[in-house]
Amino acid sequence: MTAIRIQGLTKTFDGFTALSDIDLDVAPGEFVTLLGPSGCGKTTLLKVISGFLEPTEGKIFIEGSDVTAIPPERRDTALCFQSYALFPHLTVRQNLEFGLRQKKLPRSDRDERVKDVSQKLDLAAQMDKLPNQLSGGQQQRVSLGRALVMRPKVILFDEPLSNLDAKLRDQVRIEIRRIQRDYGLTAIYVTHDQSEALAMSDRVVLLNSGRIEQVDTPETLYHRPRTRFAADFIGNSNVFTGQVLGEDSPGRWNIETPAGIFTCALEDAPHGKEVALCWRPEHAVIGETGIEARVLNRAFQGHFTDLACAAGNGEFRVQALETTAREGDVIRIHVPPDRIRLLEDRP
Repeated sequence: MTAIRIQGLTKTFDGFTALSDIDLDVAPGEFVTLLGPSGCGKTTLLKVISGFLEPTEGKIFIEGSDVTAIPPERRDTALCFQSYALFPHLTVRQNLEFGLRQKKLPRSDRDERVKDVSQKLDLAAQMDKLPNQLSGGQQQRVSLGRALVMRPKVILFDEPLSNLDAKLRDQVRIEIRRIQRDYGLTAIYVTHDQSEALAMSDRVVLLNSGRIEQVDTPETLYHRPRTRFAADFIGNSNVFTGQVLGEDSPGRWNIETPAGIFTCALEDAPHGKEVALCWRPEHAVIGETGIEARVLNRAFQGHFTDLACAAGNGEFRVQALETTAREGDVIRIHVPPDRIRLLEDRP
């Protein structure tokens, strides 16, 4: 059984199509991230799943039940907001048990759930404080705890870490993932931060202009992007249009690009003579063979050095773990054939 099934979902606003023909299945206990740039439709999709927006077309199922026309309060979901949305006049304890009181759960059940969540989120010492007496990270944990005490089938996150500084964001990110696994929750998480998506997700749904561009595990999405958009949005990529020259040896095809000739390992022959290819800057090897390039700019980044290079009529980036290359130096780079990907986009 699927935890969430979205079929043919479209959402329009006054003639503007925010989501177009979305199909997606989410397995029970899966952590799925909706990723994409601002305006791509990820928050709209989350609001439709939660019931705060009605789809123009399509259906939504939660554990096999059609919830398309069911209001938010009757769906077994919980939403963790970007803005925390805590009640300022209520203590942490009162914020945590607010939803449970609304559902009229017995006092003993409320106490048990609140105690369990407060311990898991390290909030036991903060229970009698008001939200304005808490740090940003503590407020975010209270917001998360308020959703978790409801023990929903599905928990939805709307960019919950965007208001935190970088170090705290990493800490809370780890907590969210650990708790989601501990409770066995099905989670839908919205972010525009690719590092969050890659670090947290079982699968990533990459959205582009209201459509699904690619759905894959973080590893597959990073190492095997299918389109220019996926290659450009996830990490850094060098993308070129090239002409297929022919097979160098079985399964290895030479492709001429503005920056030079690259050899690509393919299981099947390329479709057509003109193709789009990409490779990651960290996959280039600086050595004695390969394409000759001039270093235009050098930027030390701690664990690697970023080199902006020019070769022929093309430019690309190389990320080297160790290099003595400086601006103006001429280097040779080689990209292993199995690290080069052909993209589905037609040049």
